[in-house]
Amino acid sequence: MATTAELFEEPFVADEYIERLVWRTPGGGSRGGPEAFDPKRLLEEFVNHIQELQIMDERIQRKVEKLEQQCQKEAKEFAKKVQELQKSNQVAFQHFQELDEHISYVATKVCHLGDQLEGVNTPRQRAVEAQKLMKYFNEFLDGELKSDVFTNSEKIKEAADIIQKLHLIAQELPFDRFSEVKSKIASKYHDLECQLIQEFTSAQRRGEISRMREVAAVLLHFKGYSHCVDVYIKQCQEGAYLRNDIFEDAAILCQRVNKQVGDIFSNPETVLAKLIQNVFEIKLQSFVKEQLEECRKSDAEQYLKNLYDLYTRTTNLSSKLMEFNLGTDKQTFLSKLIKSIFISYLENYIEVETGYLKSRSAMILQRYYDSKNHQKRSIGTGGIQDLKERIRQRTNLPLGPSIDTHGETFLSQEVVVNLLQETKQAFERCHRLSDPSDLPRNAFRIFTILVEFLCIEHIDYALETGLAGIPSSDSRNANLYFLDVVQQANTIFHLFDKQFNDHLMPLISSSPKLSECLQKKKEIIEQMEMKLDTGIDRTLNCMIGQMKHILAAEQKKTDFKPEDENNVLIQYTNACVKVCAYVRKQVEKIKNSMDGKNVDTVLMELGVRFHRLIYEHLQQYSYSCMGGMLAICDVAEYRKCAKDFKISGLKCTSQETSWLLGVCRSIQNGFLWS
Repeated sequence: MATTAELFEEPFVADEYIERLVWRTPGGGSRGGPEAFDPKRLLEEFVNHIQELQIMDERIQRKVEKLEQQCQKEAKEFAKKVQELQKSNQVAFQHFQELDEHISYVATKVCHLGDQLEGVNTPRQRAVEAQKLMKYFNEFLDGELKSDVFTNSEKIKEAADIIQKLHLIAQELPFDRFSEVKSKIASKYHDLECQLIQEFTSAQRRGEISRMREVAAVLLHFKGYSHCVDVYIKQCQEGAYLRNDIFEDAAILCQRVNKQVGDIFSNPETVLAKLIQNVFEIKLQSFVKEQLEECRKSDAEQYLKNLYDLYTRTTNLSSKLMEFNLGTDKQTFLSKLIKSIFISYLENYIEVETGYLKSRSAMILQRYYDSKNHQKRSIGTGGIQDLKERIRQRTNLPLGPSIDTHGETFLSQEVVVNLLQETKQAFERCHRLSDPSDLPRNAFRIFTILVEFLCIEHIDYALETGLAGIPSSDSRNANLYFLDVVQQANTIFHLFDKQFNDHLMPLISSSPKLSECLQKKKEIIEQMEMKLDTGIDRTLNCMIGQMKHILAAEQKKTDFKPEDENNVLIQYTNACVKVCAYVRKQVEKIKNSMDGKNVDTVLMELGVRFHRLIYEHLQQYSYSCMGGMLAICDVAEYRKCAKDFKISGLKCTSQETSWLLGVCRSIQNGFLWS
């Protein structure tokens, strides 16, 4: 059987089990092995092994049955034990309920007894306390304080509690019968109050926070509690302002007090708010007044700078204080403090701002004109001037004498930058110092001053002077500097528009003043563009006039009818060379003076007039064969010069083209064409 058991291996596989059995049986090997295969012996071994397996199976079956019986017996015993435990648990639960009911009954009795004891003890305590107060009151009646609580300085806390109650009682007594005792109690009340405040002061100087908290708690019921807070605030500020920056000192002071005030007072937010109010209304207000009053009437520029700086630093300090607990509406509280300091300065701020900006702008302009040794002439206004302007726009005639400005444009980017810088600072101050409801209106006033001095007094004056300086179209060797005026005015317009968008628009974007500013800006630009158009048109006329002078002076009749046609050595006529050189110079000047589509528009107009001039000029002459060839060379050079304009739409008119083609055909056919 042991051998049979050894053949079993985990996991059990029947085929492997048979193989192992055959391998262990003599004569069970394969043919050709060391022992011959013996089927009878192998069969006999199988029969014996089967019998052994049957015996083993019977034995294991008996063991299994025995174990099953034992398991059933133990299960019955366990179930019986569980039933017994359930019964015991039910009994324990019933006992627990009985005990809980008994405890609740006892607790109810105890509470009732406690209420009864309290009902008896409270009147008793009040009676005892009243007896003690009567005893102390008698001492005041007798005029001699014998109790230890009044004579022992260490019991000042108990004495303060007693005297505070006696003081309340004395307030209810008739004055005629108890005037003397009331005065004694009041005197003692005042003495103890002073002692407590003195004790609080001493503790604060020693840095004893716990003692300060005890004394402050006692003083909380006294009338002098506010005086205790005042003393605390006063001593907190001793040695707090040692640096030159009072705003930084104030911020550091408030941060330091905020950390300790909660450990001393029962209402820390009220104490801290009172400290901040004291700092604003005494320290900051006196500092602001000192800084502003000395320059308020004598130096408007310094006054505005100081006002802006002080107000900004004050609002920054207020922002830092917003992180502290100052009560429910700390934003309104701090705003009122700031307003109380600056109200007298902000009421008339815009008047000072506009007055200074006007005087400063006028000074900048006058200083510039003085540096040019120029006496600014007055530009007429009214009906006559308007009539002249209309006539000039429609006829393009120069009205009035031409002014020789010696090439000076009377436009200065330095002046413009100074004016814009002053206005930028004014906008920044306006944004900071103006009430939100007044901000758009104040910003508009500043903008009108900028328009007055930059656009009218400087740019418009330069345009008027430039227009007056443009010579007539028949002038010789005219200095056409108006294009320089155009160039500088264009640059200034960009700077003006940038400031309008960057600094004015944010201040008026959500107000009705936006439409007013845009309309005013549009009117100014249209007015100046009209004058620029007039000046450019007259300048183009002068250019054409100058070309006429060149052609009249340089072009000879013999250029196109040479006496000796076989000896013509020139490629172009002298007049053509000089006119083309002049035109190229003016084209370059126009490109440098303008930008964008304006360049194309002006060059187109110049090109049309240039073609018309050449067309009319060439019609005046008679041509020989060789002279006609020379004329064709001149025309080609003129066309080459026109191509330098780089304007795709610039072409000769049909009449001009037909005439030039006619000249070419006549020359090719050998005719003398005139």
